[in-house]
Amino acid sequence: MTIFSLKHTAVLASLSLLALPAMAHPGHGEAVGFLAGLAHPFTGLDHLLAMLGVGAWGGQQRLSLTQPATFLGMMLLGALAGMAGLGIPGLEMGIAATVALTGMAIALALALPNWLGIGLVGLFALAHGNAHGHELPAASATFGFMLASGILLMSGRFIGQVMAERVVRVAGAAMTAAGLVLMGMN
Repeated sequence: MTIFSLKHTAVLASLSLLALPAMAHPGHGEAVGFLAGLAHPFTGLDHLLAMLGVGAWGGQQRLSLTQPATFLGMMLLGALAGMAGLGIPGLEMGIAATVALTGMAIALALALPNWLGIGLVGLFALAHGNAHGHELPAASATFGFMLASGILLMSGRFIGQVMAERVVRVAGAAMTAAGLVLMGMN
């Protein structure tokens, strides 16, 4: 695939995101069990992109499993806080920003000191977990979205390690564009 083709693919992928509905968190009021939790990270564009992105960024940098483990741990803490009624001001805008920032880190192949990268991933996860805790407050749903998140993080990690670097970086640029679009919707 030529660079010209990659650019066209990236532009088309970015533009196709504009056609998606603005509802990144569709109707969770009907069902709040394990399956609803399992489905949520796959159906909420912001969560899907952020978790795949965090995994891809860690895989791209060939970091240890500390990053995905931190994400899962901090997401659980955020979810417990959300279930307890504690909210984060500007949560939806913050979640959209995590997508844009993660995409930018991938596009630039940003290599931060391990402690700083883990700290950022932890903050991102806290926001995502808090949203999950508000939307899916049942313990069974928590098990579902934790499992789905682990799958997405490890899938992203695999992508970041095995795909050609330029393809991963183009995907990061497309993710940044998607995050900016999501920020504009909030």
